[in-house]
Amino acid sequence: MSICPVTGQTSAGHPETTSSSLDAPLSYPLERPGPLEPPAEWETLRQECPVAPITFPSGDPAVLLTRYDDVRQVLSDPRFSRVGEGSAKITNSETGGVFNRSTASPLPQTGEGHQQWRRMLSKWFTAKRMAALKPAIAAMADRLIDDMIKNGPNQDDSRTDPGNSVDPGDAVDLKAALGFPLPVWVICMLLGVPDSDRDRFSHWSDAFLNLDRFTDDEVATARQEFHTYLLGHVRSKRADPGDDVLGTMITDARAAGTELSDEMLVATGLGLLVAGHETTANMIGKMTAMLLSDRTRWEQLVADPSMIRTAVEEVLRMDTNLGFGMPRYLTEEVELSAAAVPANTTVICDMSAANRDQQIFTDGDTMDLTRSPNPHLTFGAGPHSCLGQMLARTELQTVLEVMVRRLPSLELAVPTDQLQPITGLIVGGLQTVPVRW
Repeated sequence: MSICPVTGQTSAGHPETTSSSLDAPLSYPLERPGPLEPPAEWETLRQECPVAPITFPSGDPAVLLTRYDDVRQVLSDPRFSRVGEGSAKITNSETGGVFNRSTASPLPQTGEGHQQWRRMLSKWFTAKRMAALKPAIAAMADRLIDDMIKNGPNQDDSRTDPGNSVDPGDAVDLKAALGFPLPVWVICMLLGVPDSDRDRFSHWSDAFLNLDRFTDDEVATARQEFHTYLLGHVRSKRADPGDDVLGTMITDARAAGTELSDEMLVATGLGLLVAGHETTANMIGKMTAMLLSDRTRWEQLVADPSMIRTAVEEVLRMDTNLGFGMPRYLTEEVELSAAAVPANTTVICDMSAANRDQQIFTDGDTMDLTRSPNPHLTFGAGPHSCLGQMLARTELQTVLEVMVRRLPSLELAVPTDQLQPITGLIVGGLQTVPVRW
């Protein structure tokens, strides 16, 4: 039985224990052997060192959680937020990205203030609103696939990385043609901004999700550009709120006899941009690649589209590259996997690793498109769970329904191991998804 160096305790709770042990903090993020494969350390960590010492790119120490119960416990605890005075820095960047303290500061991070902010937003992400939005998403997906078919494999798009391009006579980049434009169209609609600004939104989103791709000056410039753009948009909304997310928040606050600050509305717009664009754009590409990596999965969906809902949930569970993971700052001591984790510790909740915990998911490393129930943690848990998860599910299910109907012969144009992961950003994804049909 191995000993975990962060606690000095033997592993507990998971009966299958391997003979290897960890003798030093791991550099985080962990490396992956392939674009769709999990890090080799996950299983060992879950069995032997579920509360593992890690080192961020900044050099700051933190702790990595890989067991389902631990991850769910911390994510569900309303006391803990992603940032706090004394929390570990992810990078040495002073400007930071989405986890930077100044980015989050206009929004209440815990307590009743946080819940009140969520309630103001949640009315936009109800099942009723998503059902009303679905036909428009399907129509946009159809139009984008029309363009894919019309333009064929000679499509050219600046979002395709030339370093990873395939022969344009052989493939279309599905991420550039469909995965990127669909979510950005949706988020522009929700924010009430022109779809013609989508390329600017994409650049700003990348910069806010920076790990080591952009310099401090580039991130600072993007932050200032976005702030100036959205501040002007917020001020125009005060004069004419309209029926979009920010306009509705302004109207509701006035009805309650208050006014929301410019900075709170700008920070809300930033959160919607990051959560509603980049993550979903990447997930459409990853979902397609995962389903096509074993084409019998795609054929199952073509034969029986009623499986699409459970298939989307299983793809979300099986995604090995959700990105950096969710940081939480412990303001008091917490017991996790029989280990006392002290206050003032920064932990990373690795939802991808937790989603494969064999104690929760039978054959957790096997994709089962009919798996139900499927209590994965991809969208988090508790008071900080993803507000836009209903929107993400609606987009993923809708785009998959349209693809299966319109492109039943779809296949990857390159071997799976030739797909290139995104690097340098907190979010995980693939640079391109070359396909043909």
